[in-house]
Amino acid sequence: MGIVAGLDSSPDFTRIVVCDSDTGAVLRQGYAPHPLEDGEGGGRPSDVDPQAWLLSLGEAAGGGLLEGVQAIGVSAQQNALVPLDAQGGTVRPALVGGDKRAQVAAADLVDALGGRAAWAQAVGCVPGAAQPVTKLRWLARSEPENAARIAVLMQAHDWLVWQLLGRPVRRTTDRGGASGTGYWSAATGAYRSDLVELALGHQVMLPEVIGPADAAGTTPEGLLISAGTGETMAAAFGLGIGLGDAVVSLGASGSVMAVHPEVLHDQGGMITSLADATGMHLPVVTTLNAVRALRGTAELLGLPDLESLSDLAMKSTPGAHGLVLLPYLEGERTPNLPHTAGTLAGLRRESMRPEHLARAAFEGMLCGLADALDVLRGRGVEVRRVFLLGAAAELPAVQAAAPALFGAQVVVPQPADYAAIGAARQGAWALGVSQGTLDPRTPPMWQGPAGQVLDPGEELAVGQAVRQQFVSVREQTHPGAFRP
Repeated sequence: MGIVAGLDSSPDFTRIVVCDSDTGAVLRQGYAPHPLEDGEGGGRPSDVDPQAWLLSLGEAAGGGLLEGVQAIGVSAQQNALVPLDAQGGTVRPALVGGDKRAQVAAADLVDALGGRAAWAQAVGCVPGAAQPVTKLRWLARSEPENAARIAVLMQAHDWLVWQLLGRPVRRTTDRGGASGTGYWSAATGAYRSDLVELALGHQVMLPEVIGPADAAGTTPEGLLISAGTGETMAAAFGLGIGLGDAVVSLGASGSVMAVHPEVLHDQGGMITSLADATGMHLPVVTTLNAVRALRGTAELLGLPDLESLSDLAMKSTPGAHGLVLLPYLEGERTPNLPHTAGTLAGLRRESMRPEHLARAAFEGMLCGLADALDVLRGRGVEVRRVFLLGAAAELPAVQAAAPALFGAQVVVPQPADYAAIGAARQGAWALGVSQGTLDPRTPPMWQGPAGQVLDPGEELAVGQAVRQQFVSVREQTHPGAFRP
C-alpha cells in the first residue's frame, strides 16, 4: 500500500488529505487558514503575497501529517497570477480572484483581438476580469514599471509545485491550469505567446505544460510531486466524473461543467473550453445568479435563512401556481444579458402568496442552471447524471425539484474537499506511472463519493412542464436570448 497526499490551496485556506494510493481512502487530514489581511471593504484581498500560501501549507502539514507519504499532488485557486522577475522573485503580490480593477482591461483585450468570437476561436474563452491574461493588460496599463520587470508568469499551483521542488530551473504546469489563463489553447495544446504580448507588451517565459500523469519532479527528500492543477479540474477528478456526468455548483453564482472528449468552440463565448486533469476537456457554462436569488427572496419575505425559505417553498406545488421568477438579479451571462434585471411573471390573486414566491425562487434558480446545461447538451455533450455541489444542494426544495428540471439523475455527494482528493489522486497516478504499476492513459480507480441519489421518476413530466413555463416567460421577456 502506498500513501499519497493532496494539497488544496484555496483562496482562504490550505487543506491537505493523506490517502491510500490504491483505494483513495482518506487516512488523515490537515487544515490551516491563509494569514491574509482583509481586502477593501473587508472582503478578500485582490493582492496576496504568495508566501502566505506557503505559511499555511507548513501549518497544515504540521504534526507529522506527511509522514510516510510518497507523492504529493497540488490543487490551487484558479486565476491567481504570480508575476516573477528574471531571478524568480515576485515582482509584486499575486493578483487573485475576480479582480474588478481589470474590468476595463477585459473589454480592451476583447476589442484588441477583434471581438468575443476571435477570442473563443483562439483560446476557447473570452477574457473576463478574473483571467490572468486580463490581469496582464491591467498591469501594463496601471503599473507599467512592474509590468516591464516581469520575466516569468506562473499560477498558484505552478508556483507551489516549484517551491516544493526547491525552485528548479524547469517550471511546469498542467493542461487544466493552462487552459484558464487566456493564453493557452486546449484545442491546439499550445501557448499563444502573441496574446501575452498583446496584453503585457512583451514576451515572457511560460511554464512547460506536462501530461496529466507526468511528475513535475522529485524533492531532495525523494518525494514525487505531480503536475498539479486548478481547483475546478481537481474537484472534477476527485469526484471521479466521466463521460455522461455533469457538475452543477451552487454558489452565489452558478456553474455547470461536464467531461467531453473534444474541445468546444463557442463563438458567443457562453462556453469556456477548459481542459480537465485526465487529458479530456471540461466545457464550463456559468450563470451570475444562483444562491443569490434565493437569498434575495428570503430577505424579501423576511425569512432568517435559506432553510426557512426551503420549508416555505415545500408548502407550494410544482409550477408555483404559475409564478415564474427569471433570476437575473445581477444581469446574466447565460443568456448574455449583462444589463438586465430579474423578472417576476404570472402574478394572479391566487399566486400572490409567500410560499409560491419561495417555490418560484427555487425553480427559477434551477431553470437558469438547466438553461446552462442545455447549452452543453446543444453542443453534443451527453448528460445522464448531475453532481450537485454547494451547501444549497442539501436543501429539500432543491432536491425535490432538481432531478425533474434537469431531466437527469442527481447525485448530492457528502461534503468533502474534493479538490484535495483530486490532487491526491493525481499524485497517486504519477507515482504509479513512475513505478510502472499504472498506465499513463488510465488514472487509478478510486471509490466514488458517497451521497444521495435522486431520480426524476414520475415527476419528469411535471418538471418539464415547469421548465417550459420558465422558457416561455424567458422568450417573451428576452426574445432570442439564446440564439447565436
